[in-house]
Amino acid sequence: MADLVHKRGKRRDDNGLGGAVDFLLANARLVLGVGGAAVLAIATLVVKRLIDRATSLPDEDEAKAEPKSIKESWQDLSLIKAVPKPPKKQSRADLSESLLSPSATLPAQAVEPCGHPTSPEIPQVESRTLLCLTFQEKLLSYYRNHVTIPETDVALGKQLAKDICIELQSFLQNKCPELPFGSMFLSGSLCDDLQVVAADHVCVMLPVVLENTLWSLIPGEDTIVKDPQFWMIRRTDMEYFPRGSSPWDKFIVGGYLSSNVINEALHKMLVASVNWPAIGSMLECLIRPVMASEELKLEVTHYETQLNITLCPVTEAGGKVLLAKPPKGLVENLWRQSFYRSEVCKLKDLDAADSGARRCCLKILKGICKNHPFLSKLTGSHLTHVLLHLSETESDWAEEALAARFQHVLEALVGYLETGFLPCYFNSQINLFCELLEEEIDEMGYALYSAVSQPDFLLQEHVDK
Repeated sequence: MADLVHKRGKRRDDNGLGGAVDFLLANARLVLGVGGAAVLAIATLVVKRLIDRATSLPDEDEAKAEPKSIKESWQDLSLIKAVPKPPKKQSRADLSESLLSPSATLPAQAVEPCGHPTSPEIPQVESRTLLCLTFQEKLLSYYRNHVTIPETDVALGKQLAKDICIELQSFLQNKCPELPFGSMFLSGSLCDDLQVVAADHVCVMLPVVLENTLWSLIPGEDTIVKDPQFWMIRRTDMEYFPRGSSPWDKFIVGGYLSSNVINEALHKMLVASVNWPAIGSMLECLIRPVMASEELKLEVTHYETQLNITLCPVTEAGGKVLLAKPPKGLVENLWRQSFYRSEVCKLKDLDAADSGARRCCLKILKGICKNHPFLSKLTGSHLTHVLLHLSETESDWAEEALAARFQHVLEALVGYLETGFLPCYFNSQINLFCELLEEEIDEMGYALYSAVSQPDFLLQEHVDK
């Protein structure tokens, strides 16, 4: 009933307002003429409609309309944001600049192949560019940008190590003149152009000169560990040449020359006897011996250069190169056979014979493994022996086949990790994985198995770090 009364009142108000409008228009026609009356009529009609909208109640359809949900509002907002803004009108300066650089006239889709806007940061641009490259091109780009070390850094690292080597040699001659140490020399990947990422470590070899008539080698198979990689050096002819006949007799344990005793004696001298502050001041660097370490290590800081130097006693007998690096455990008399010199020479000879890229492949693998949370346990020696084994079955090692060979190396590594046995290239009875824990082998195997199907992920992980 109230609605009926309201509608009748509204109709009555409309009739009264319409009559007033008609009266105004009739008089205006006499005063303003036909044209002026028409303009006045249009203006009056607009005002009338505005008044009706302000005073009328909402229609039933509008009352029934439900409010939009939050999700629909977000969709509408995204549609509004998605509408592109009209292009800014170019000035003459912009037009002339676009003529000078043709790339500026290319459409946005051509410059940015991906859907996200380009960030000004260089690493994102680099990773975006890598998406458009083949795996072969990605490997070569990774080699150039992340593996190769500037020649100035290599030269600086070698010079620092050589200067420290000279000072250490002089100290040992004065401190232990009775011990026949040979001339110390540098060794390792830094000296053979096989170091990657940074010139941060080098070995200083300290030759231990033994008398051939007083010492003999015991093969690893005949030792307590039954491992052909570890040898023992036995003192001979004790009845004719009693203890003290050799200057190295002071390092004998149970009739054998102890690598561990030699390392301990050198460690004490490095820590307590050498005046490293004076040597560092003379060489314009800071030298610190590593106190708690199984190896003989020095940390060298030269401005922004960080270099780790490892002092390693070494002896040669019977055509074998033996390092004073016993395995972890209670056995102190073992010497580790080193194949590093043979590995490097063999790799260089193979590449020289067929202009191969084995060393390039090796350095890429070392760069990936160096800071990887699991693959860092894979040493350069492990990777080198895998490459040498693969060279027996694969003949094409040209740079154009780098991607295929890299893939084959990953597959071969997974196979060796599955069996837990990596045979030495020069002695198939030696297992180069013998000192790895089972958990470490499982972690490396899983990481490489996941990368076999998509090996470029290994490169991308390193670039994103």
